[in-house]
Amino acid sequence: MDKTFISREVERLVNGVAVSDGAGVRLLRVLTQDLQRRLDPFLMLDEFRSDNQDDYIAGFPDHPHRGFETVTYMLDGRMRHRDSTGQEGLLGPGGVQWMTAGRGVVHSELPEQEDGLMHGFQLWVNLPAKRKMIDAWYRDIPASDIPQSVTEQGSTLRRIAGEGGAIRREDTDPLYLDLHLKAGGTEEVTIPAGYNAFIYVYAGEVSVGERAQTVTQRQMAVLANLPSANGVRISASGEARLLVIAGQPLNEPIAQWGPFVMNSREELEQAFDDYRSGRF
Repeated sequence: MDKTFISREVERLVNGVAVSDGAGVRLLRVLTQDLQRRLDPFLMLDEFRSDNQDDYIAGFPDHPHRGFETVTYMLDGRMRHRDSTGQEGLLGPGGVQWMTAGRGVVHSELPEQEDGLMHGFQLWVNLPAKRKMIDAWYRDIPASDIPQSVTEQGSTLRRIAGEGGAIRREDTDPLYLDLHLKAGGTEEVTIPAGYNAFIYVYAGEVSVGERAQTVTQRQMAVLANLPSANGVRISASGEARLLVIAGQPLNEPIAQWGPFVMNSREELEQAFDDYRSGRF
């Protein structure tokens, strides 16, 4: 370990809230609306995980978005995407779907399986005011295109977004890592100063920072913005799997009404009017 490395500490622990979305899909909503300002530019994080088809089979039929980006990361299962721009793709195990809603898109996400485990995450990333009305954009990233490496400590690291990752985005510069720690492993993950950051443990448990704060399975840890910190130190006594997510805050007003995220109420009203009038 680097002796000059200074780790962020856990500012608070968050337990997700069970919700139902789409056409009855059961989710754990981890990043909720009350955390949007603290974790700017991130707006929402959901985990979906079930081997009961009744929990996911109806999927997410046609629904609109405007003003932000959605990032769907699939661990197990398959989901078919179709949208109003004519794009279509199949998201499979280990793959990522990155969609920029921009000025408006209507899309559906429907399971292409009738049984088995469906497990993954959806992250919402805000767009700055100057880019909220850009053209909608979509990209499927198969598992084989996501850089994966084994660290000196024997951990497996998948780089979905950020430096060396499968995708880079301007303005928010998101870092999105999937880290698999071996039993007894410790990793130091670099995070730029001033970026808001959190981790989400989806298997096992870890300890974070010099205080060795325990974060258990299906808990999110908001990481403190210590100016002198280089990143975060994470250790695990047993095997553990977690997401490490960070981004540059936009520091702009956030106005959300369901699937629309703008900067003012007037812009939200315009979004609803445009959607109802078929202008997406």
